[in-house]
Amino acid sequence: MKTRYILLSAALCSVTGLGLTSCNNEDFLNVTPYNIIEQEQLFDTDAHAKATMNGVYDMLFPNDTYDGDWGFKPNLFTGCHPTIDTQATGWDKDWNSQNWNASSSELLGGWKHVYAGICRANDFLAGLEEAKNLSPAVKKSLEGEGRAVRGFFYHWLATTFGRVPMLSTGENYINTPEKARAATYTEMWDFIIDDFKTAAELLDWQPMDGQYGRATKGMALAYLGDAYMWEAYRLTDGANGQTEDAAKAKQLYQQAAACFKEILDSNTYQLNQSFTTLWDPASAWGPEAIWVEQLDEGTNWGGWGDLTSKLMLKWYTACPENGGWGSLYLSWEWYSCYEKGDKRRAASCYTGAVPQIDPNNEAYDPQYEGWYEPAIYGVNPYLQEVLGHGNPTSKTMAFHFTNGEWAPAIWSSKMWRTASAEYKAWGDGHWSPTPIYWKRLPNVMLDYAECLFRLNGGDDATAWAQIDKLRERAFGKYEAGNEQALTDKYLPYYNSFANWVGRGEDDTFIKNRTEYPIPFGSNDDLRPDAKTYYTQYAADKGFQSEVWKVAVNTERRKEFNCEWCLRPDMQKSGFMADHVATNYPKRNTSTDGDDAPIKNVPWTNRDYDYNDMKMDMPIPQDELLKNTLCDQNPAYK
Repeated sequence: MKTRYILLSAALCSVTGLGLTSCNNEDFLNVTPYNIIEQEQLFDTDAHAKATMNGVYDMLFPNDTYDGDWGFKPNLFTGCHPTIDTQATGWDKDWNSQNWNASSSELLGGWKHVYAGICRANDFLAGLEEAKNLSPAVKKSLEGEGRAVRGFFYHWLATTFGRVPMLSTGENYINTPEKARAATYTEMWDFIIDDFKTAAELLDWQPMDGQYGRATKGMALAYLGDAYMWEAYRLTDGANGQTEDAAKAKQLYQQAAACFKEILDSNTYQLNQSFTTLWDPASAWGPEAIWVEQLDEGTNWGGWGDLTSKLMLKWYTACPENGGWGSLYLSWEWYSCYEKGDKRRAASCYTGAVPQIDPNNEAYDPQYEGWYEPAIYGVNPYLQEVLGHGNPTSKTMAFHFTNGEWAPAIWSSKMWRTASAEYKAWGDGHWSPTPIYWKRLPNVMLDYAECLFRLNGGDDATAWAQIDKLRERAFGKYEAGNEQALTDKYLPYYNSFANWVGRGEDDTFIKNRTEYPIPFGSNDDLRPDAKTYYTQYAADKGFQSEVWKVAVNTERRKEFNCEWCLRPDMQKSGFMADHVATNYPKRNTSTDGDDAPIKNVPWTNRDYDYNDMKMDMPIPQDELLKNTLCDQNPAYK
């Protein structure tokens, strides 16, 4: 970082887009233009100090200086693709076969972006220490926020690259151009733990000034518990880890469980009544959101130069035949892990028309027959777009879409939901109001369950209850009796969108709908209890892991696809190797030619040997050249 001038916005809720819970009004949609504060004014008043902290929050967004796609790349590639549950083609396909390397541009972009944020946080915390004119309450909260955001940046680095250089308060790459990586995982994680522990002590459950977007006690505690679990993982079964210390690991899991219990006992957060609505504009800063990047500029449609529009999620995630670029696909193995009645699948993806699917063949689709879901096949139900434009020769009419290379014919609805990649896409329709969840309540619930299982020999009633509560929501139990209220809240956007795109009355888009695209209502009579179900599921699939580990991580697969935490959570659980071996067995299905056998079967063609050591990504080559004190991870030497 070459200057300490800080970008300022007077309305933090609209600028940072990081949320705690629902805003009570729509003032956050009014964006105040950026201004500049001179260096000598950064900490002379409470207002200026708050504005200075906004310059740290600003690094939570993508920008062209470091990484224009932060929030999608490298986060998708490092946080999801190694699980193979998400896939890619073109130059991105190496992220599905462990062929990434120290020259991967996405790794360098993410590294530079995050260290720029850390340097801003370090400069901010150094200036805050010297500030004399701030009110004690404001100074206390701002220190907590600065420590929490720095911890967040370091958490991404540590869960992506393993050991990294730890720049302390006042250090940046100008005054500290070279620094070695932390000598041990314990040293690194203790640094991060100290940031989150201090932040949790300084911050309140509600954000300062009621501005949803500021770090809170809940955010700090969620990441603190996560950090305790990562340090325990490195002390026990973590690849690239240290000498085993089971006693220390147990203590860390106890500390993590205490963090998660404090969050749950606070009653600050509640599950959304319906999983299907979590990525709707009306769910912005919903009740289960603990830390979320809200990509929403209100009614500010259009403008290729708009900061949040630069992420271009609708193009990255839409079906290529509907105007998308095909950067993200979901696997049929992931698609088939759901039980009949679990609404999370229908709310997470759309498939091509796929005529090969036999509704009576449960090996392909265990939940299709007799359920309400047939419209999901070949249709984006939120936008009522026919995938492949309904063309009978469409490339979506197969298990695997091919556009020169093969990929599953499944696309994520978490990000391609609220803006068409087809209608007005290249004009004034450039708007994708999308939340990128970093932490929501289910993260805490499943982490808490894992800690309890580890501490109590793999069987704990409270832990199973956390999983069952998530499954109740997944099967629509909390929608029952609330159908009309949910419809009134979430349906209007889709009707207004239909009017805005101006489609004709004979178009496939249904105007003035009276029912939410995925109808509200309960399927709870189809839900077995978690312990019974996963005991049988683990045996049938042949997992080597304990039943609890299969249960927690399969629920993570169902909840968190495309949410960047999936690979880190499965890795710290010690489940990645078993997951890849069991859910993605090696196959030699040919992918050559238009008549390739792979298009007639749903399954993924994995032809490489999984290496757990590679879950620590390579330190970027550019960093090694500029910082001679930094060394490379073992798997890449």
